[in-house]
Amino acid sequence: MNKRLRVYLLVSLTLAFLVSCVPQIQPTIPATLTSLPSSMPSPTGIISPTLELVEITVFFTDSNAYAAGTPPFEIEVTRKVPAISNFPEAVLSAFFNGPTPAERALGLEAITSGFVGISALEIENGIARVYLTGTCASNGATYTIAVPVIKNLLQFDEVTYVKIYDEHGETELPGGDTNSIPFCLEP
Repeated sequence: MNKRLRVYLLVSLTLAFLVSCVPQIQPTIPATLTSLPSSMPSPTGIISPTLELVEITVFFTDSNAYAAGTPPFEIEVTRKVPAISNFPEAVLSAFFNGPTPAERALGLEAITSGFVGISALEIENGIARVYLTGTCASNGATYTIAVPVIKNLLQFDEVTYVKIYDEHGETELPGGDTNSIPFCLEP
């Protein structure tokens, strides 16, 4: 046997031995993470760290209180998200996902005024700028998505004012230290 072939065999056998000694690690998904997005690939063969989940507060509209004219109209519920989340974005995402069936049965709803999500959220100098997606359809309502969006974002210390932009990137008062809604949400 020539020297080259012996070296090749020795290296191959050594690698085979080392691979057989490495324990097989199966990934785990925390039991508290109850659902994964359907677009996520299967974690098979991937080592994933355990995600620490924290609770966030999301406000939905209590349609029963609103119909009776008895404030407060916004009721808080909790959701769990990874601790590494951008919490203001996570809250808005949870808002657009809507209440659970059990919460709906209690009269909670997400008033969205035709909007279906956000394209961007920027927070700078105490002002949160929310860019909504979808088609504005307030239908002359006096209670619109503006109320729960502002309530959801003002819970964060870094937010003092909220400016909401419609699908065309417009809001009534883009400058200044004040809340602002799009023209289309005016009754």
